Amino acid sequence: MGMSRRSTVEPSVLYRVALVPGWVTSLAVIAPFLAGVSIPSALQYAPLVVSAVLLGLPHGAVDHLAVARTRGERPDWRAIARVFALYGVVGGAYAVAWFLAPAAAFVLFIAVTWFHWGQGDLYALLALADADHLRSLPQRIGTVLVRGGLPMLVPLLAFPEWYRRVATDLVSLFAPDAVAALGWAFRADVRTALAVAYGALVMVTLAVGFARADARQPWLLDAGETLGLLAYFALVPPVLAIGVYFCLWHSLRHVARLLLVDDDATAALENRDPTAALAGFARDAAPLTVASLALLGGLYFLVPNPPGSVPEWVALYLVFIAVVTLPHVVVVSIMDREQGVWV
Repeated sequence: MGMSRRSTVEPSVLYRVALVPGWVTSLAVIAPFLAGVSIPSALQYAPLVVSAVLLGLPHGAVDHLAVARTRGERPDWRAIARVFALYGVVGGAYAVAWFLAPAAAFVLFIAVTWFHWGQGDLYALLALADADHLRSLPQRIGTVLVRGGLPMLVPLLAFPEWYRRVATDLVSLFAPDAVAALGWAFRADVRTALAVAYGALVMVTLAVGFARADARQPWLLDAGETLGLLAYFALVPPVLAIGVYFCLWHSLRHVARLLLVDDDATAALENRDPTAALAGFARDAAPLTVASLALLGGLYFLVPNPPGSVPEWVALYLVFIAVVTLPHVVVVSIMDREQGVWV
């Protein structure tokens, strides 16, 4: 299906790079909460803070090279300029939206991230796990909704006050009174309806996949990840759960995708040298990661209510992530089209 040159790289290497770290860290993070051990709230912000320099922010810092490489082309100045223009126009417009309508901008952030994180897991299932049970477009749409809903919806259902706190921190950077417009999302009846609908979607999506699977192992991986993440996001407080997931699940899987469209990185993976492949990615991502951190610093001086605490600084960082996520989703959607993800 034209996903990548994945077939030339040993599956064990790809699993070790893209999948295993997310599995291991998720189990490690959930273990203390299963044992009844509490982690200080301030410490729970650490993974999101670290994501600014480790995988989280950098995973989108190669977008200017990704589209051309996906097409089997060498990135030239025109291809790079088009991506920069995309970020300037789409990201710039979304940044303005945060200043004009922060509550609506927050809802859009959740919706876009829901789609994008589901989109990332769909690619991983198809290209890295050889999932043959996701055959139809409705199945793939359902999988995106299920996988994206794990980090975006389940925390709202399990930890509504944490979710409200984060929403308040983001929106209050611009207009504290605007938070009231989000009150409907935290009502018990709304959350109950969402839980029932989402639970039904999970069961139907997995059941249809089971019925259509020729190979059982990819379906078992899909079901195991889905149910495991369901427990993870239901038990681990959202800031910690999403911070770890963002770095070592979503971002790492996207980095693996980028490695598979980069000739030098693919050659390193074929030689069973993921360290060299990841080092090449780090070199490619470093310049725009540094530039992004500078822009984040500039955003501090623009928001009406600058942050003064760790949660508020994390909120500012998440607003910046929101602004760059929207054009990033456009880039990844182009990659999806080129690689036949939605065929």
